[in-house]
Amino acid sequence: MAGKPSPLLAEAMQAIAADVASLFDALLPVPDDPRARLVEAMRYALLGGGKRLRPLLVTATAAMYGVDRGTALRVGCAIEAIHVYSLVHDDLPCMDDDALRHGKPTTHLAFDEATAVLAGDALHDFAFEILADPDTSGDPWTRAELIQVLATSSGWNGMAGGQMMDMVAETTTFDLHTITKLQQLKTGALLSASVELGAVLGKVSPEGRAHLRGYARDIGLAFQIADDLLDHEGDAALAGKALRKDAEAGKATFVSLLGPDRARDQARMLVDQAIAHLGQHGPEADLLRDVARYIVERDH
Repeated sequence: MAGKPSPLLAEAMQAIAADVASLFDALLPVPDDPRARLVEAMRYALLGGGKRLRPLLVTATAAMYGVDRGTALRVGCAIEAIHVYSLVHDDLPCMDDDALRHGKPTTHLAFDEATAVLAGDALHDFAFEILADPDTSGDPWTRAELIQVLATSSGWNGMAGGQMMDMVAETTTFDLHTITKLQQLKTGALLSASVELGAVLGKVSPEGRAHLRGYARDIGLAFQIADDLLDHEGDAALAGKALRKDAEAGKATFVSLLGPDRARDQARMLVDQAIAHLGQHGPEADLLRDVARYIVERDH
């Protein structure tokens, strides 16, 4: 599974990481009052690393339709704030109880549990502050649709719903169909939203987004299968977090249900399918194609 991103993708990942860090730094100054600890915890979680895959998907999709990068970057930062809040809460002792995230102590250990809860709450709200700001889009209808897409994908019918299913999986045996549904919500919903948000910025009609939804759905499942494979056979030092926790907890995964070889084949088939969805596009979609390939080749 291990591999390096293409030169095009490597350059894009380096650029998005720098741009996301710069914008978060500008949007979240530390106040000179007792709120400082909260904002410091938010910044610690936001600026702590990560692949920035979701902002990359937003900007890459938006670029295909000629959207200004600065606008797309703000939307990418909004969805990254949701993703990071979910990690802060997911790492808490009441959920996954993790000690490491991106090779650093998790937020509740670097600060304390109460601060981590508040930081996660504030990051969730921060995402919608960004989307509702006229600086993100001068069109109120676009802002409303951006908010609707992100809210739906992060709530009970998206990421949070998938997290609840994941918690139930600790005490219930799930079949492949249910595991697929779980991962489409827990992992896939925000990845799909990233592509959808880029299309919203590009003024693509809902009917005209069907191929992009297909692409996003397939890379979302491929991403989770790759994660399960990394959890099964990866290097914790490279991953920057504890591995093999699902197996220890007795949770069903794509790897436990299919076996490593079938799971790997399924991930590759999904990537081929995702790339096929982009057939109507030319070189402007090459970055999205490279993202799909990298998803199953990465080593962390």
